[in-house]
Amino acid sequence: MVFDKTGTLTKGAFTVTEVSARNGDKERLLALAAHAESISNHPIAASILSAYGKPVDRARITEAEELPGLGIRARIDGQTVLVGNEKLMAKENIAHSPAKTAGTAVYVAVDGKFGGHILISDLPKKDAKQAVSDLKAAGIRQTVMLTGDSRAAGEQVAAELGIDRVYAELLPADKVRWVETLMAEGKGALAFVGDGINDAPVLARADVGIAMGGLGSDAAIEAADVVIMTDEPSKIASAIKLSRKTLRIARQNIVFALSVKAAVLLLGALGLAGMWAAVFADVGVSVLAIVNAMRTLNVKTFLKNA
Repeated sequence: MVFDKTGTLTKGAFTVTEVSARNGDKERLLALAAHAESISNHPIAASILSAYGKPVDRARITEAEELPGLGIRARIDGQTVLVGNEKLMAKENIAHSPAKTAGTAVYVAVDGKFGGHILISDLPKKDAKQAVSDLKAAGIRQTVMLTGDSRAAGEQVAAELGIDRVYAELLPADKVRWVETLMAEGKGALAFVGDGINDAPVLARADVGIAMGGLGSDAAIEAADVVIMTDEPSKIASAIKLSRKTLRIARQNIVFALSVKAAVLLLGALGLAGMWAAVFADVGVSVLAIVNAMRTLNVKTFLKNA
């Protein structure tokens, strides 16, 4: 079971906890970041806009583009502003000071010079730890987390939730490659759980794609095989139990129906079964199969006994 982090295992409700400006002007740094992030609908962008707390002046923005897996490049007040992760800084050859505090760091550069960083925190969902525990109890052999966030932030969440392996600082294409690598290990089917537009290729590539439907993007929902409408990761273990129990009932009905029909057919050929036996083999078996399948109607009891 492979998880995305933000919005899947964590709430996706980011809060700005620190603004560090190289020149000491934190207000201007936050303003530039907010104007750049105003073109994005990512939860991180929403948290920066919330921390800014003022209307964005669109007239100050002359150009803006989103760089998948990296951040935003914008032209604000005649200056080229870069807002994104550490990979964006490295790609643009901008010397910077990495954030030392655990959390998601958003770096800001202006006209090719490092301006500072904004630290953002995101808390795990209340049922995320239980979800991982339930999945392991259900027989999932290994849990993995793939995230574009910093290694420190990824490892912190993984340790808190009990996830076996974590790979951080990944671009969307890196996630696809890691999923393909894990699938190549040949240790069974692989399921990927995600919610963002960047997760759509991974959801489509995995053996089973599971999307968070409440906060998830349309692209992720469209690419997924299963959609959790309540955004609760604990429902994944429930879905596994439900599907396994349903499959067992289906197999029971198939074996029962074929066995009875074969027995009546054989007895009929020997002259030992009459019309009423044939009616039972047809209608009676169908009624019994339906009654057996009705056990799934009481889902709570059904799952408890699964």
